[in-house]
Amino acid sequence: MTPEEKRSLQLTAVSVREGILTSTHGAKAGHPGGSLSSADMFTYLYFKEMRVDPGNPRWEGRDRFVLSKGHTAPGLYSALAQRGFFPVEDLPTLRHIDSYLQGHPNMNTVPGVDMSTGSLGQGISAAAGMAKGAKFLNKDVNVYALLGDGELAEGQVWEAVMFAAHYKLDNLCVIVDINGLQIDGRTSDVMNTEPVDAKFAAFGCDVVKIDGHDFGQMESAFARFHANQGGGRPTCILMKTTKGKGVSYMEDNAGWHGKAPNDEEYAKGMAELAGARRALEV
Repeated sequence: MTPEEKRSLQLTAVSVREGILTSTHGAKAGHPGGSLSSADMFTYLYFKEMRVDPGNPRWEGRDRFVLSKGHTAPGLYSALAQRGFFPVEDLPTLRHIDSYLQGHPNMNTVPGVDMSTGSLGQGISAAAGMAKGAKFLNKDVNVYALLGDGELAEGQVWEAVMFAAHYKLDNLCVIVDINGLQIDGRTSDVMNTEPVDAKFAAFGCDVVKIDGHDFGQMESAFARFHANQGGGRPTCILMKTTKGKGVSYMEDNAGWHGKAPNDEEYAKGMAELAGARRALEV
């Protein structure tokens, strides 16, 4: 990755984070913490990794993305808007009664959304089914699923991973946002799922551990995913992140799992992101 490519992704990630704050502030509700921790991954997926066409969201040859942790829809929506699937100006309508941008992704109303999600654990099952379907039809389609670390307490996750390994779905890339927090506190206290890497490996995945805010490490991880294709093993990328990344008062704070910023907090967060943008533009 060239310095120019990295800087472009970093600037886009700032825009994605601004969209997360703007949408949750406009809704007076939503889930900014986990959206912000995944903002860099959303950026990399939609601006570098995945084959998609904003002008033709239902293009049959597109890669598929499933947001298994569907409550972080503000992050997905912001990335989709920045990529051109729908107007950025619509983000503040999040969760409004007449808006197509509801609190969880709806594939029937939001351009670019491949699966309606929300019930934790179910998204990865849908992603595994999509990957199996692509294999069955001999389609060159990759499927990506993003989960939260708290979500790993759901038994259905492990059924889906077992299914993916059994059917040799090497076109499936499972990504886990390990920010260490969920709505009730530390994941290690609520339901300790460690060692996560050993579990995914035992279920038949090739496991890659990265810093989820480092685009260079993302590039290497996805290169490994592509190198694995033909080998019959799903890839699992475990990304260590900071919940609320980019907004100081939200960082590593479980209270911001599902709470929107008020006017003062919104202004402060946007000012911090504007500062981050200026630093990158120097």
